[in-house]
Amino acid sequence: MTAALMLQGTGSDVGKSLLVAGLARACSNRGLIVRPFKPQNMSNNAAVTIEGGEIGRAQALQARAARTPLRNDMNPVLLKPQTETGAQVIVQGKIHGNATARQYQAMKPALLCRVLESFARIGEGADLVLIEGAGSPAELNLRAHDIANMGFAEAADVPVILAGDIDRGGIIAQIVGTHMLLSPSEQRRTKGYLVNKFRGDLSLFDAGLAIISEKTGLESFGVLPFFADAHKLPPEDAFSITSRPAREGVINIAVPVLSRIANFDDLDPLLAEPGVAVHMVRAGETIPHSMDVILLPGSKTTLADMEFVRAQGWDIDIHAHVRQGGTVFGLCAGYQMLGRRLRDPGGIEGPIREIDGLGLLDFDTELGPDKKLVEEHGTDHLTGAAISGYHMHVGRCDGAALNRPMFTLTSGPDGAISANSRIMGGYLHGIFSSDEFRYNFLNRFKIRKEKLDNFEIVVEGTLDKLAEHMEQYLNIDALLEVAENAN
Repeated sequence: MTAALMLQGTGSDVGKSLLVAGLARACSNRGLIVRPFKPQNMSNNAAVTIEGGEIGRAQALQARAARTPLRNDMNPVLLKPQTETGAQVIVQGKIHGNATARQYQAMKPALLCRVLESFARIGEGADLVLIEGAGSPAELNLRAHDIANMGFAEAADVPVILAGDIDRGGIIAQIVGTHMLLSPSEQRRTKGYLVNKFRGDLSLFDAGLAIISEKTGLESFGVLPFFADAHKLPPEDAFSITSRPAREGVINIAVPVLSRIANFDDLDPLLAEPGVAVHMVRAGETIPHSMDVILLPGSKTTLADMEFVRAQGWDIDIHAHVRQGGTVFGLCAGYQMLGRRLRDPGGIEGPIREIDGLGLLDFDTELGPDKKLVEEHGTDHLTGAAISGYHMHVGRCDGAALNRPMFTLTSGPDGAISANSRIMGGYLHGIFSSDEFRYNFLNRFKIRKEKLDNFEIVVEGTLDKLAEHMEQYLNIDALLEVAENAN
């Protein structure tokens, strides 16, 4: 059997995704064949796999860290929230259906078999599988039929390490309390813990480590100082996206934060770009004046988020921006919103069947059951740059505006651009990762003294720094011994 190790957190957002990515790169650097795995993920930030399916973007980053291609089995169950109580369920890369929270609980026993199938396949030919939990195993109200944390760990017979976040306070209670709430068999399965996001003198927490070990009997695998370059890696959660502060002489881009914003890693290269201020506009706020660009991002529920845009008054702000000569760029759902009319006759994304778009481009969109999931390459007609990215969308557009496509891709023309080149958009995610396009697009507004040389090199360099950081402060040899002895 392949060696395996599962990181479970004392809560959400304690850094599990980044810890797995760092361990994956560190172990890959040691010459091991590593693969990431997350039984169940909840995110509208997804990536296209080599099989033409989709998995959570966090697992895509972990696969990149492990230097291995993206596969459906790395994240066999992906929940993409569509409402406050319901989500689209993706199983092994493909749409399985929609479910309310209550309906999903009833689906879990059957899904566990699919999860275990994927886990077995992902381990084939690997030296190590690094598994990420979801939320916390101490959520006892969710323990029945659990497939994300201890339910999976018990079924797959893998060892567990607890990760806590000292930056949010109460780290001793986090780890000790979580351990106390586990069943005896789950406690035996938990082999130790690590402390994440420490700031200051590490020796000042020696007494804290002694208390945790005394109360739980668990081994400490290290205290990891706060990793300052974490912001250079794609965030998993939309709530982790923060505005880049405005500075004199920068290009200002406003991004309305939609209620079901999706594939927001499209923004990462812009957030990293010197001389660019990205303003994340939250619900209840107005879009600031004097923006160079308003960028409408992707959404999991296009029609509902078009209604959300109007509820915030952002449609008024966008039209005022256009009248004043501003540029509007729509990505995927944001592109669909630029048209005249949005239709969802089959209720693919929710109860709203039809709604007016912003009317900035002459086309209509109708959603359908078929989802396009494919990597793309081609040319941009605005700047003439070579581009690459991926499609992940439902819906077809039709109208006169499509006679002026924004991109020519391997699959054909994509998107639309107005005659004055100020209103534009398309379905291609990842467009701003294409360095030449990003430089040319931004330089339409202002020539900058500094620029980001290569976004992909920045991500790779940050993963290497993260691996070095973890090698320095965590006992990776001991963690590997735990993983290997599990068999």
